[in-house]
Amino acid sequence: MLVVSEEVREAMDARRPVVALESTIIAHGLPRPRNLLVARELEEAVRREGAIPATIAVLDGRPHVGLDKQLERVANEDGIRKLGHRDLPLAVASGASGATTVSATALLAALAGVRVFATGGLGGVHREWTVTQDESADLGLLARTRITVVCAGVKSILDVPATLQRLETLGVAVAGYGTDRFPGFYLSDSGHPVDWRLDAPEQVAAVMRAQDALDGPRSALVVANPVPEEEQLDPELHARVLAEALQACETEGVTGQAVTPFLLERLVRLTDGASLNANLAAVRGNVRLAARIATAWTGA
Repeated sequence: MLVVSEEVREAMDARRPVVALESTIIAHGLPRPRNLLVARELEEAVRREGAIPATIAVLDGRPHVGLDKQLERVANEDGIRKLGHRDLPLAVASGASGATTVSATALLAALAGVRVFATGGLGGVHREWTVTQDESADLGLLARTRITVVCAGVKSILDVPATLQRLETLGVAVAGYGTDRFPGFYLSDSGHPVDWRLDAPEQVAAVMRAQDALDGPRSALVVANPVPEEEQLDPELHARVLAEALQACETEGVTGQAVTPFLLERLVRLTDGASLNANLAAVRGNVRLAARIATAWTGA
C-alpha cells in the first residue's frame, strides 16, 4: 500500500537518518509559488544536516513516503485535499489525492518505519472545549503511535493548558528542548512549564531507546522546540491581534473546522505577515533539530 521512494528506502535499509515532513503546509499553508520554494528549502535543510527528507502525501489513492517531482504536484495542483489520519482509508479507496496533516503524516511515517517527524505546531484542545468538544485528532493519534515529533508546541489560538493536560492524560511524553517552558508556536514561551527538559539530540535518542526498551504503550515523544526569541512574533502584538481575531470569530459566528483557518488568516493579515514569518522560522528550526535527532537515533 505504501509507496516508499527509492532514496528513503535505501536510507532506511542502510540505517541512515530519515526525517518525515508533512505536506499540508505545502498545499494549504502557503501561497503559490512560495509554497514550493519553502518545501524544497525544508528538504534541503534536512539534507544539510546529513539526513534524508521523506515528505509524505497521498496521490491518486497511494500514500507516498518521500516525494521527488511529486512535490511540484502537491504544491501546484488544484483540488488537493487536506487529509487527517481518519481520511486515509477514504482517500485510498476513492483514489483521491491529498496533503497530510500531523496525524496522517505521523501514522504513515510510523507505518513506513520512519521514527522522527518534524512539523510546525501540533493541533490540540480548542478554546471553549466545554461547549464545542473540539479537539484535534493529532492528540489521540500520538497516544498510540511510536514516533518522535519535533514541533514548536501547539498553535497559540488553542487552549494551551488544556492541551498539555490532555497530552498527560493520554500518556504522551512531552519535553522542552533547551527550555523548561512549553513554546507557543509563534512565541518562544506559551506561559506554561514542561516537566522535562532535553538539551541535546543524543538525549532525545536515549529517551527513544528507553521507550523501546520499556515496551510500554506505543505513544509518541513530543520534543517542544521553541522558535528563537529574535524570530518570534512580538508578544504584545500577538496578544492584541489574537484577542481581535477571537472577537471577530464570535461576532461572525464562525464555528467548527472553520475556526482554525479563520483565526490563522486573521493573524497573518493583522500582523502584516509577521505571524507567517515566525511560523516558518519555527518550522526551519524544527526540521534542522529533527535531522540531528534522527542522526543520533541511527548512530550515523
